[in-house]
Amino acid sequence: MKPKSAHVSLIAIPEASASVLFGMYDLMNAFPQMQDIIPGLPAVTPFQVEVVGEASGALVVAGGTPIQVHRSFRDVEHTDIIIVPALVMQAWKTGRYGDLVDWLTRQHDAGATLCSACSGIFLIAETGLLDGQRSTVHWSYGPHFRTVFPKVPVFPEQTLTIAGERQQFVSCGASMSWHDLALYLVTRHNGEAAARAVAKFYALQWHRDGLQPFITFEGRRDHGDAAILEAQNWLATHYSVADPVEQVVRQSSLAERTFKRRFTKATGLAPLAYVQQLRIEEAKRRLEVTRDAADEIGWQVGYEDPAFFRRLFKRVTGLSPGSYRRQFQIPAYAAAPAD
Repeated sequence: MKPKSAHVSLIAIPEASASVLFGMYDLMNAFPQMQDIIPGLPAVTPFQVEVVGEASGALVVAGGTPIQVHRSFRDVEHTDIIIVPALVMQAWKTGRYGDLVDWLTRQHDAGATLCSACSGIFLIAETGLLDGQRSTVHWSYGPHFRTVFPKVPVFPEQTLTIAGERQQFVSCGASMSWHDLALYLVTRHNGEAAARAVAKFYALQWHRDGLQPFITFEGRRDHGDAAILEAQNWLATHYSVADPVEQVVRQSSLAERTFKRRFTKATGLAPLAYVQQLRIEEAKRRLEVTRDAADEIGWQVGYEDPAFFRRLFKRVTGLSPGSYRRQFQIPAYAAAPAD
């Protein structure tokens, strides 16, 4: 018996990222073209994909990109998979898409899988269905998401999260991890062979190491504690000195226990952990833009023990210094030509 095609609703609202919207649409609609080229694909098109929004017709999405909406979501009585693409915004304002949120809830109750790419999770979280469910979002939106939806545990370092009793909530983190979402949906609905075939055809790669290597550390500075902010400013340029925590405590004129308590409360990190983040962030930068040996970079940022530096670097980033350099240093074939 041939598998039934899954109906997919791609959500288009003005904040939607055109690249994610088009990418998901193109990949999930490409099976007929690929079937004669590579083996391992299903005999029937596994997905029936359409773009749905508040109204059918022309719509301009983020970046001024014009798209065509196939149907209003109000006209979609049943769908199997709903995907909210990345949303480009400064801050999310709840309540703007009340009818759409209600529709998402009804479709979920009828059995639909709710998927989000990057910041698309903001829209789904408005349903309240994600309360208590593990999720992920682009790391730059993480603090804002936690403020708006404090009941939803979010882990920006994770590439893909799958939650719910029937695995009905699927979210992916940074924008291009929509590749992982697409491959996951192919695997889930058509098996591993089809997912491998799609990955090879499009040269897609799973983000197996998670998204921690992509996250840039920025210490929290909106806490309102002037003494701690002054300490942060000093550490920003003196993190590599010997015993930086001891020195910054002395400069603060606070008792050591008081300083450490206030620092941790203000920044969310103990002073030593904060210094380690600063040092590793600078080490990442030097691995990206210099040819210096990893051990030399470790010494430059304040670590005399190369083995300790390497262990700490991997614990913080999820990658060894060498693996990080290979992933983020511009390859020779793409480097700018020398003058």
